Amino acid sequence: MVLREDGTALFEKLDGQDFDFENGRRLSGTGTWRLADGDGGQVVRLTPTARKRVERRSPVTGTDAPALEPPSTYRWSFYVDRDWHDKLKLFFFYGDPDVGNTYVMTRGPVS
Repeated sequence: MVLREDGTALFEKLDGQDFDFENGRRLSGTGTWRLADGDGGQVVRLTPTARKRVERRSPVTGTDAPALEPPSTYRWSFYVDRDWHDKLKLFFFYGDPDVGNTYVMTRGPVS
């Protein structure tokens, strides 16, 4: 995921959050982002504007596999936190939010 200063974003193979993670869809495309104040602090809201690709995270067996078609609208909310070295990290919860599984974004090389 790339968040640009002008508020645009690029994302590749981004999984759904909360219970949407269970369907195995991964989205790639472009969108917009903004920093917002949430209940527990700041969040980055990422909203897709154009989808390039929809993929499945892993093979699904059986005849009752859910369709790959994602919802017509979607928005991710990444929580903003600091790690032990005081560096920013972005994450969201996946699966049952009460369990507390986190999908943490790691920073790649800056181009």
